[in-house]
Amino acid sequence: MGLTLLLSLAGCALLFFAIWGVTVTMPTKLLAKNFPEDVQERLRPRLEQWDHQPMTFRRVLGWIILILFCLAYVGLFVIGGIDGLRHGFAFWQFFLRFLIIGAVIKAFDIICLDYILLTKTRFFQHYFPETEGCAGWQDFGYNRRQQARQCVMILIGSALTAGIFTLIKP
Repeated sequence: MGLTLLLSLAGCALLFFAIWGVTVTMPTKLLAKNFPEDVQERLRPRLEQWDHQPMTFRRVLGWIILILFCLAYVGLFVIGGIDGLRHGFAFWQFFLRFLIIGAVIKAFDIICLDYILLTKTRFFQHYFPETEGCAGWQDFGYNRRQQARQCVMILIGSALTAGIFTLIKP
């Protein structure tokens, strides 16, 4: 259980630093699509201009951060799976481990990133001053459907990953 909690906390840290790194280095439509509609509208001119800019060191760094985050995120589950193999986990043990990791990260996303970072701080307005005054920054829950879909995907992903590790069990 200790490793599961450690991997969960590492996933939360990875998610925070990925959001921060991408926000600072490369504002893209990929990032902006997660913002409320009025914020996306205000960012549209910047993003369209940004898309036509040459690839700078800053943008390359942003892509590197994003790629490293994705690899490290997958690595959390690989480490959890390998440890489970060493300890002779059955399907349901793998499933519970992966579900806990995914659920803790999703709870962190909703509580810390969506609620605190998005609605209670001025983090994004610091980097995107043109979005100052947008009502969307105070609209906690604007992305309920997206969050619900992601919760379902955590269940499905946990089952699939548990199945994969159960099949490769020595």
